[in-house]
Amino acid sequence: MYDYFSGKLVFKAPTHVILDVSGIGYHIHISLTTFSQIKDQENCKLYVSFQVREDAQTLYGFATEAERQLFNHLISVSGIGPNTGRMMLSSITPEEIQTAIINGQVQVIQKIKGIGPKSAQRVILELQDKLKKQGPDALIPLPVAKLSVPEEALTALVMLGFGKPQAEKVLNSLVAQDPSQTVEDLIKGALKRL
Repeated sequence: MYDYFSGKLVFKAPTHVILDVSGIGYHIHISLTTFSQIKDQENCKLYVSFQVREDAQTLYGFATEAERQLFNHLISVSGIGPNTGRMMLSSITPEEIQTAIINGQVQVIQKIKGIGPKSAQRVILELQDKLKKQGPDALIPLPVAKLSVPEEALTALVMLGFGKPQAEKVLNSLVAQDPSQTVEDLIKGALKRL
């Protein structure tokens, strides 16, 4: 529903902020990782995850798109709710969580408050393949510079859930056949082969 909010930070705490967006104050829950990135800012942009429960509608905000993406992966695991997901991202960095999940390091995930051995194993079991597909640099923000046509097509394919190495291979062969293809042509061609 919401992608991000950009505005003035009226109030900052390690657990939440109040972000004034065009005169409306949004109460947004944040992780310590996000707090450490925005604590010196007056204005900021937070990528949000809007969570609706029977008794509450809650906004969770993240300084980076990658942290929000990892949060959404974490809360997709049975038994991990938004507060536990935020606790995980506050306990260790998103990069450490991703590495632990990919490498199957149950003891690293288990050290997080509120995560027992069964929950840690479930997180790894359910997310290991998804995060491996995204590649080790999935949490590194994409450069703001203009992407080339093949790079733009690759980004789109990775966002669709395809593994970066295999998508890259297919795109390279398509570009070799006809370098003048548009992003749309490359994506359509790649989807037929993947």
